[in-house]
Amino acid sequence: MPTRTKRPPRGLAAIPWRLPIWLYRLHLGWLLGQRFLLLTHRGRKSGLPRQAVIEVIHHDARQRTWYVASGFGEKSDWYRNVMKTPQVQLQIGRRRVAATARRLPSAEAEGILRAYAREHPRAVRLLGRLLGLPSDDPRRLAAALPVLALTENEPEGDAPFRRPQRG
Repeated sequence: MPTRTKRPPRGLAAIPWRLPIWLYRLHLGWLLGQRFLLLTHRGRKSGLPRQAVIEVIHHDARQRTWYVASGFGEKSDWYRNVMKTPQVQLQIGRRRVAATARRLPSAEAEGILRAYAREHPRAVRLLGRLLGLPSDDPRRLAAALPVLALTENEPEGDAPFRRPQRG
């Protein structure tokens, strides 16, 4: 039986979820360390740059890949945008990189989430309570939370994130 995630907060309820973006805008993203990243992506309807701060659940330095999970499942706007346009920009601390996103198959996602739960058991329990998810069962958690691999591209600049030309 699939687990349902809560709906993402809207309006005033979304303010606490958006506050970390301001840390990055104020050039204080380094305060969040390597455990969080600022994801810049394209709006699926507007085509304009959008941002979200997301927890890194695993980092493979050798593969230049960061793994993140969509806490609100497939309902999350950032997740839906990235699935439409997988070319993204990441800022981790002070470092910026262009990357490409892909959703992991269930078995691979489960392995990443299982390792994350071993390393950060309190964070997983809190996430489970906050979002109404089964934090004690990595298989059900992987079914509820899409896990994405964000793999760094070869350096080419950030051209995909310039405003579209009107005309």
